[in-house]
Amino acid sequence: MHMVIYALVEAPTRHDALVEGKAVFDHLVGANPHGCAVFDYYCTFDKEDTTVAGKARWGDLPTAAPINSEEGGELLDRAWKATKEEFQRNLDRVKEALDELSDEAIMRDEDLARHAFHQVGAYEGPSIPMYDQHAQGIRHRGQLDRVLEEDEDSQTLWIVPADVHF
Repeated sequence: MHMVIYALVEAPTRHDALVEGKAVFDHLVGANPHGCAVFDYYCTFDKEDTTVAGKARWGDLPTAAPINSEEGGELLDRAWKATKEEFQRNLDRVKEALDELSDEAIMRDEDLARHAFHQVGAYEGPSIPMYDQHAQGIRHRGQLDRVLEEDEDSQTLWIVPADVHF
């Protein structure tokens, strides 16, 4: 399966933002020594030679955009919307499991109930679409606001999208 994830990174230029974003994505696919592979691979939107990922799958997204620009704001809104929707989808599955399944059925992972519990509590992976510069999943609005506030004065915060496979 494919999805678009986003890295919020500090950088002085678009090129540097893409480099920093790729470092985040490298960590998430286990491409560096301290990384943990929670995705199989990624494709940033500067790649023109692929027919199955990135622009070929999702259209023409910016390679990187300053967070305070119109396109950066649109990407941030898209990322936050995806974060809320994925959390709500998994939370609804958890609530349904608690209402409808016995403890034993949940223990057996009937209807993937335990998987839903795991996804609600995840810090990275397919249920987390947005990451900070340290490859830490942004899981709630307070966390996002802290990242945005840290950068209010320097205006060097960028958002970098990538198509990931999991």
